[in-house]
Amino acid sequence: MEYDRELTFYLNILKKLNVKYYFLSDISFHDESLDLGIRHFLNRPEEYFYTFKELPMKSQPNTIYKLTDQYLCNYIYFILPDKKNTFLFIGPYLKTQITHNHLLQELERLRIPPHLYSQMEDYYGMIPVFQDDRVFMFSLNAMAETLWRGSDSFALIVVQEDTVFTNPADVEENSPTVQDTLISMEYLEQRYQVENQLLRAVSLGQTHKALQMLTSFSELALKKRVSDPLRNAKNYCIIINTLLRKAAENGAVHPLYLDKVSSEFAKKIELMTDLSSVIPLMTDFITAYCRLVKKHSYDKYSRTIQKILVSVDADLTGDLSLHSLAKLHAMSPGYLSTLFKKEIGKTLTDYVNERRMKHGAQLLTTTNLQVQTIAQYCGISDVNYFSKTFKRYYEHTPTEYRKLNHVSVIK
Repeated sequence: MEYDRELTFYLNILKKLNVKYYFLSDISFHDESLDLGIRHFLNRPEEYFYTFKELPMKSQPNTIYKLTDQYLCNYIYFILPDKKNTFLFIGPYLKTQITHNHLLQELERLRIPPHLYSQMEDYYGMIPVFQDDRVFMFSLNAMAETLWRGSDSFALIVVQEDTVFTNPADVEENSPTVQDTLISMEYLEQRYQVENQLLRAVSLGQTHKALQMLTSFSELALKKRVSDPLRNAKNYCIIINTLLRKAAENGAVHPLYLDKVSSEFAKKIELMTDLSSVIPLMTDFITAYCRLVKKHSYDKYSRTIQKILVSVDADLTGDLSLHSLAKLHAMSPGYLSTLFKKEIGKTLTDYVNERRMKHGAQLLTTTNLQVQTIAQYCGISDVNYFSKTFKRYYEHTPTEYRKLNHVSVIK
């Protein structure tokens, strides 16, 4: 097909966003999983036939249909050019974040009995949420211009599903079909898949990719384990904090850095007072651990040099001379000097001074400490030597640098 490349590009976007898609060669014959099995589970076959067979069979060529069903789920479908009986079917995805209270209201509106709450929670928990779906709608529009050779050669029609159910969901309480539903299986598979993708992105320091995945995160994906919603959210955050810490460790970040960040987040988790803090805190998790990977990943260095780099960062006030570090790690100064210059590209002394001056610059702009005190925090007892070295790196004396880079500090 002439549009293979553009179509592949668009489908890759959907994969990155964890949105499902299907190619259907005959819309009148396919299984009942386009809605992830929810209508089959609720024993509403007439709804499924109407939404996924009757409506699409009315499709016109050169037309993209955007369907919102009565379960608030969104789908996109259209007939592929040059293939009269082949549809591309995309979805479901949500444009509304379904909270626990919202779900209770929706179940009442949909006439779904309370004993099915858990299964419906699983269902909505595995559907990606895009409160702004412009990203893949813009890319869909660009692809459509290629498919139909121009922006004026196709139409976009928004379809709102008519309410067709007349009876409450006909599912027996505590029946085996409820306990072993396909929805629960798909939910678990989807959750583990997303978590694994997220962990891999963090282990590679791919902040943008990891945050993109969090964008579609549903609050209902926080699987309920205790009756208190806030405690449940805190427990989930503890799990994610641990998983992301291990992901960063797999990205060759030393535990010295990981433990400090992980401990700080553990404190913040317990200080959470409402559920609205969950997503912002998880955003902070991802940003912080990805930053550690990008800044402190030592996987390209030998084990010996990794130990030296960690020793330097662990205590800038200590004795970080070549002879002292060589003795600490049981090697000759000459060997350490040669190996360090080969792997890092600069001498150990230059590296240590660079780290100390960077720390000094940070203290000068974020504290009111005296220059002499800052020099001591940087492991230099002679303030004149500190000032001379600082100027060599930043072209200004510490006092001048503080004035030029002033940050308001509470006294």
